[in-house]
Amino acid sequence: MTQSHDTRIDGQCLCGSVHVHLTDHRPEIGLCHCTMCRRWSGGIYAMFTAPATAVKITGEVKVYRSSAFAQRAFCPTCGSGIWLRDDGSEEYEFCAGLFEAARDFAAISENYIDQRLTALTIQGDHKRVTAAEYEEKFPFVASDETPD
Repeated sequence: MTQSHDTRIDGQCLCGSVHVHLTDHRPEIGLCHCTMCRRWSGGIYAMFTAPATAVKITGEVKVYRSSAFAQRAFCPTCGSGIWLRDDGSEEYEFCAGLFEAARDFAAISENYIDQRLTALTIQGDHKRVTAAEYEEKFPFVASDETPD
């Protein structure tokens, strides 16, 4: 990923109960088609990262431990996904759809392309990785129990 920059952006959930203010972020989108992300997002998980020190969240979020190594947060009122965070990480992965500014971010990676919904083909010249390739690089993901 490229280095972050200090552009400030704001986002919110569908009902407006949760607001996110970022004082720094990486203006690039990562995409994931794995089973867990598909179920959480309803299709394709589109995210970008921000350092934890640059994050201010107002409003109540509900946190769900979705795996042995990560948690996901969502609005308890409307159900909008807010963030995913790996244990011990100094960054949050934010759901891109919360932020109008993210409409202009380019895709830089697409994971689990062999598990994507057939109707979802993302255009562009970004890195594409299969499940086997991703799990070879991150073996702890492959060993995690994913609910069927």
